[in-house]
Amino acid sequence: MEKKLKFGIYIHIPFCSSRCIYCGFYSTTLAKTMETGYVEALLHEIKLRKKEPLCFCGEGETPVVDTIYIGGGTPSCLKSENVGRILSCVKETYECQLREVTMEMNPDDITDEYVKDVKGYGVNRISMGIQSFDDSRLRFLRRRHTAEIARNAVSTVRRAGISNVSIDLMFGFPGQTVSEWQEDVRKGVELAPSHISAYSLMYEEGTPLFSLLEKGKVSQIADETSIEMYESLIDQLSSAGYEHYEISNFAKPEHRSLHNSSYWHDVPYLGFGASAHSYTIGKRSSNVADIRQYVESLRTGVLPSSMEIIDDDTHYDDLVTTALRTKEGLYVDSLKPKYREYIMKAAKRNIDAGLMAMDNGHLHLTRKGLFVSDMVMCDLIYT
Repeated sequence: MEKKLKFGIYIHIPFCSSRCIYCGFYSTTLAKTMETGYVEALLHEIKLRKKEPLCFCGEGETPVVDTIYIGGGTPSCLKSENVGRILSCVKETYECQLREVTMEMNPDDITDEYVKDVKGYGVNRISMGIQSFDDSRLRFLRRRHTAEIARNAVSTVRRAGISNVSIDLMFGFPGQTVSEWQEDVRKGVELAPSHISAYSLMYEEGTPLFSLLEKGKVSQIADETSIEMYESLIDQLSSAGYEHYEISNFAKPEHRSLHNSSYWHDVPYLGFGASAHSYTIGKRSSNVADIRQYVESLRTGVLPSSMEIIDDDTHYDDLVTTALRTKEGLYVDSLKPKYREYIMKAAKRNIDAGLMAMDNGHLHLTRKGLFVSDMVMCDLIYT
């Protein structure tokens, strides 16, 4: 009997109407002048890569697209008909049994007509970057929406027939107090989204925010305050019925992000678009992070990407830094004997310290370990 091997597809839309102060992702504000050429190149890549061997498939296995995630940048900068063209191309090129099609949207881009259009093309989950319900902080981030626009956007998405809504929130603003963060979380819960992602504000080199930090115009909050905010987040969302299933992600029952979960559970995925990454068993590839080079290369039928072969040691390290982010953790018996022995020996110190635990064959972080997850993972890395 033929076995269907599920994999995900990520589609990168590197356009934004404006750049947020903290953003380190590859994007441009030239969407209106470059959209047509970029979409044509994207469609060409999707078809072109159908010809490449999908090395994660064994004998008798057929690859089937299970999830699609349209991210960015700001995918909602695209005309809705171009979203439809992209999704149609995927469905025409690959066998699909889609459970989840997520599209990232900015609150200020959302209209009844736009959401109805993309829903008609197959989008069934919206991920919305709200970040904060404090208008002064939204201005600081250079976001284009207000708290009221964000609340109205959630209502618009539901009115258009998409009930699976995820929102992003951010904590750790300069000068932010724990009580102010708790109020943001409370307002997020009031909207009753099916999924909430929450991240600490990061000062990434090369961003305007990092420049402000270097010039002494802003200051990072104390580590103790950041930990208290994260503790409070877990408590508030757990009390509201959200499952803390990954370090930064919380979901109502049956509403985990299926696509993102594939990243953490060693499921293959193909990434299309400038700067997009792909992962199949034994190799990892990345497209050039330059829209013009990406478009020009695909006009000649050449995919502008580089490839890395993943050896056993690298694959083990990848599992440690992904699976241990999840509630379930890493199933130790799935590892080769060499790595099983290594990880249990390396984990002992963290287990004794109460940072990790072993349950039903799964090695996972404890709540105490969540706050020092990077340190714990470094202890377990092989190479």
